[in-house]
Amino acid sequence: MRFQIQRETLLKPLQAVIGVVEKRQTLPVLANLLLVARDDGTVSFTGTDLQIELVAKVQASVDSAGEVTVPARKLFDICRTLPEGAAITVELQGERVVVKAGRSRFQLATLPVNEFPTLEVKEGGETLMLPEHLLLGLIDRVAFAMAVQDVRFYLNGMLFDVREGTLRTVATDGHRLALCQVTLEGAAAELSDRQLLLPRKAVLELQRLLEGEETPVSLVLGRNQVRLERDDVVFTSNLIDGRFPDYQAVVPIGADQTVRVERDALRDALTRAAILSNEKYRGVRFEVAPNQLRVMTHNAEQEEAVEDLAVQTQVQKLEISFNVVYVQEALAALRGNEVEICLRDGNSSCLIRDAGDDSAKHVVMPMRM
Repeated sequence: MRFQIQRETLLKPLQAVIGVVEKRQTLPVLANLLLVARDDGTVSFTGTDLQIELVAKVQASVDSAGEVTVPARKLFDICRTLPEGAAITVELQGERVVVKAGRSRFQLATLPVNEFPTLEVKEGGETLMLPEHLLLGLIDRVAFAMAVQDVRFYLNGMLFDVREGTLRTVATDGHRLALCQVTLEGAAAELSDRQLLLPRKAVLELQRLLEGEETPVSLVLGRNQVRLERDDVVFTSNLIDGRFPDYQAVVPIGADQTVRVERDALRDALTRAAILSNEKYRGVRFEVAPNQLRVMTHNAEQEEAVEDLAVQTQVQKLEISFNVVYVQEALAALRGNEVEICLRDGNSSCLIRDAGDDSAKHVVMPMRM
């Protein structure tokens, strides 16, 4: 096996695949990439952790075809630190892979190709075509609410809910919930209803992988897997085998006391107020009165921050407290200039959304201060 390739051309697929490779592996071969050079000039790089598999493809000048496994991190670091525009030659010599660039020469150890595990692709499933930027938006506006290493394993991921011609992404950690939805068109609107639960790592890899282009990507929705296909990448992930909570029951009903406020003004006020919040509980109190929102925090040193904001509301008097980080992250995921905070009382969850836009909803549980 031997091929020549430019540094920047080689770096792109390596950057795509490297995130899948675990730093600590149960099998030594999982630290390697499967590198396959074909006579048609295609070179593919495959990384896996047994739950996720990513195959990135690139064109190169292939002198002889072949396949080999090479240490992922070492190959990536070599390529990353070579000078820009460097011409790289990769060649298999016996049981070593030799990487040459200018006066630099590196020998890498290999492991047998037959030891490299590939994710068994389950046949079947329906295909959903979506613009790449639309899929990335669905993920970006929800991912922050996923749980991290929660014992309720089904919370450590994101729900893809296809129902009645609508695709929703949902995530919750039990203290807040984020939901975003789009209406499917054409053949996509005919998809059968289904729910798929993607693990946290797969969601984070998709965020890193998707580039937000207008071009469509193919999303194959299987019973146990999701597969994303783009011209240069094939991403496959097993699903979490669990039942996601009934998220629609979490969205507050009867939260008819609405506060309309400029998103950036509220974000700035929360950023300043958070400086003096309790470092452990991170609480912030909202005091709502007609056309006024007061944001207050305090800490164990008896320090206090007060921010008064002009808002549009007819609420007479209402006090409620939240984790300031949860509110900040919800606001960061919204897109409009103005947001609506929908309240019912001081003990119920609030709903935060863009003013006049119901496509993204963020639910935050109250806290005691």
